[in-house]
Formats: sequence, C-alpha cells, structure tokens
Amino acid sequence: MDAEAQESFREFVANRSSALLKTAVLLSGGDRHAAEDLLQNALVKAVGRWNRIDEPEAYVRQILYRQQVSRWRLKWPRRELSVAEPPEASLGADAQSAAELRMVMRGALARLTARQRTVLVLRYFEDLPEADVARLLGCSVGTVRSTTHRSLARLRALAPELAELGPGDAEQPPSRDFSPVEVRP
Repeated sequence: MDAEAQESFREFVANRSSALLKTAVLLSGGDRHAAEDLLQNALVKAVGRWNRIDEPEAYVRQILYRQQVSRWRLKWPRRELSVAEPPEASLGADAQSAAELRMVMRGALARLTARQRTVLVLRYFEDLPEADVARLLGCSVGTVRSTTHRSLARLRALAPELAELGPGDAEQPPSRDFSPVEVRP
C-alpha cells in the first residue's frame, strides 16, 4: 500500500469509525467490546483491498453484516452480557427517563437472537429496504419480512413498557444508538 492509500485509509477511519461503531454496537446487542472487535476485523479486511474499493463505507458495512451472520452460524455462540451500573449523578427527569428508555431498549435488544437484532438494525437503524437486507444477509425477502415481524413481536414482549410510550410522550427522543425500532402499541 502506498503512502497516498495509507493516508486515505487513515482519513476514512478518522471520519467514519464512530458511525460504523454505532452500527457494530447495535449488531452485537449493545456489547461495546464485541462491537469494537467486529469493527476492527472489518477494517483489517478492508485495508488489504483498499486500492480496489469504490465505496469504502458500503464495503466496510457489508463486511460488518457478513461477520455478524458468521457469528450466528457458530456451533457454540458466545452468550455474554455486560451490565454496567447506572451513574451515581442525579439526572433531570427528562434525561433520566430517556436514559431509562435506552437501558430498556438495550436490554431488550440484547435478549433478541443475533439474527433478529441484525435484521432490525438493518431495517430500522440503517433504513435499508427489505430487498437490500435480503441481499446482504443472503436470504429471501420473505425471510426478512417474517424475521422482522417476529423480532418486533418479541421486542414488544420483552419490553412492554416501550409500547406505553406514544410518539410524542418524551420531550427528547431517545438516542438513535439504542432505539432503532419504533414500537407501536
């Protein structure tokens, strides 16, 4: 790799790694360490082909999705859940309710299967059409639809308190980092 390509790659990582990490966190069910590993592996794969990549972000995102699919297919998937203690500082009522909503959403997403979580992230966080999700995951559009339906139903069952919130109930919308799914009553 020549100096110009190295600089281009460094610039890409500096500019786009936070957005890619958000997607990786969602794909890994809120496990930041697993997300960092997922992103790092994707970037390592991309750097080897950097001179031949036309759309770097799309290429790296596709690697992220495919690596996540590969993790589903492991014979013995890792089932670790990191739980952090809530901060001791006092929060305002709005900030506290938004934080609680994010924690509930993160917990519910973590309890979905990797496949369910990935389909929801692609459909609602990445806002991809069903056909694109099916192409990325190597399945049919019908499988994406049925998985989306089952995933949303399970998410509603795991976190019924999310269904109680209407679209305008919270003054500040929850962070997109942990709420890629609109839950309707």
